Amino acid sequence: MKNMNRLMVAALVIAGLQLTACQKHHAGHHAEHPAEVEAIPGSDVKKVTLTESAVKRLDVKTDYVREQGGKTVVPYSSLIYDPKGQTWVYTSPSPRTYVRHKIEIDRITGDTVVLNAGPPAGTMIASVAVAELYGTEFKVGH
Repeated sequence: MKNMNRLMVAALVIAGLQLTACQKHHAGHHAEHPAEVEAIPGSDVKKVTLTESAVKRLDVKTDYVREQGGKTVVPYSSLIYDPKGQTWVYTSPSPRTYVRHKIEIDRITGDTVVLNAGPPAGTMIASVAVAELYGTEFKVGH
C-alpha cells in the first residue's frame, strides 16, 4: 500500500511538472522540456536526463551504494517497486542522468536495505525523488 501511494504521488507530481514545463511562454520563447527520456539499446530500461531546473524543482538527492559487513547497502528512500513487485534503484552515471537498475533485497533494517544483488559499492544512486524519476521514465502524466 505504501508503495502504491508513492506511485500515485509520483504520477501527480510528474503530471504537474510536465504541465508547468509545457506551458507556452510569450511569443518567440520556447518551453523548456524538463526531461529527456532515451532508450538504451539492448535494454528494457531508459536513460532519464533532467534539466538543472528540473533537478532543483524535484529536489533530487543522491547517495552512494555502500559496503557493510561484506554486503552492499542502499538507503531505503532509494527503492522503487514496479507494478510486478520487482525492486529497483536509479543509478546516476553522470550529473542529472538516471538509469533504473534492478536489485535483489536480502533484508531491510530501519532505513538501510541490504542487497543480495544490485549495483556495486561506490555507485551513485538517487535517494530522493525516486518515484518522480520512475514517473518520468514511463511518461506518467505526459
